Amino acid sequence: MLLEFDADQRLWQETVRDAVAKQCPATLIREIAENGVDPAPLWAGYCDAGWTELTDPANAVELAIVLEEMGRATDPTPFLSTLTQFAPLVGDRFDPQRAGAAVYSGVTAVRDVDGWVLTGTDRFVLDGDRADRLAVLTPAGVFLVAAEQVTTRRVDVFDPVLHVAEVTLPGVRVADSERLTADTERARHLALMGMAATMVGACQRVLDLVVDHAKSRQQFGVAIGTFQAVQHKATDMFVAIERARALMYFAALTIAADDPRRRLAAAMAKASAGECQSLVFRHGIQLFGAMGFTWENDLQFALKRAKAGELMLGGAAEHRAMIADEYGRDL
Repeated sequence: MLLEFDADQRLWQETVRDAVAKQCPATLIREIAENGVDPAPLWAGYCDAGWTELTDPANAVELAIVLEEMGRATDPTPFLSTLTQFAPLVGDRFDPQRAGAAVYSGVTAVRDVDGWVLTGTDRFVLDGDRADRLAVLTPAGVFLVAAEQVTTRRVDVFDPVLHVAEVTLPGVRVADSERLTADTERARHLALMGMAATMVGACQRVLDLVVDHAKSRQQFGVAIGTFQAVQHKATDMFVAIERARALMYFAALTIAADDPRRRLAAAMAKASAGECQSLVFRHGIQLFGAMGFTWENDLQFALKRAKAGELMLGGAAEHRAMIADEYGRDL
């Protein structure tokens, strides 16, 4: 298993990085947060570029590259939920021009003469309020449901450009043809990898801002980046990010190769990303001093995106417990 990017992947990374930096600058994120600017044109740009067609598991590494860059930019579109949560559950029913979301819990399905009746509520669905279609997981299987059939309410969260919604299915009737055959375990692995990639990108953005600040901020007549205490914290951030990045791309490789280690690799990636954001959050705030707490500082957007990622799909402690239990059974 090759653990280095090949020439095509390096070119892809450079292309994506340049495109995201141009189309999704920090000024756009602030406009969305402060003035409610619609990110739909940005989503349309991703669709036109073909990025929403990266649904083949064999392209997991290329998708991870995109997600890392989007995490770095605090992407405000439903790309993450559509490509890593919805698409793996719906298979060939996926439409790259339409946004989707996954309802993971809280819904039951009951069989009747006309098909199925779905009832329940999931309180925290990523992009549930702006998805065109939803993949609903129930004990009876996965069902494809149109947005018009459900009731949604956006939930206020600390990340001002992240969409999280309460989704309610009030006895929605679904035909047998909308009951899908999906590998839910493999879908979860991709979702975990995608969330980890987003968190790694957000943490990298924090480090980038910290390094720029340390080079320009003067104290006692010199840049604060010359102080050992600052250098040590920045180095700790760098090491944590590189570790999380390596595990995230390893998870992507196992998904692409359909390697049986993908279950543990995805859990390790999410756990490492969660621990990384905790350290990066503390050091990032401290190295910016009081400025790190202000709304005017763009640091907040990356910090909030990384922290939100830790709270979705299980935190570091949960995944570490699963990993320990898995290895414990092998002893």
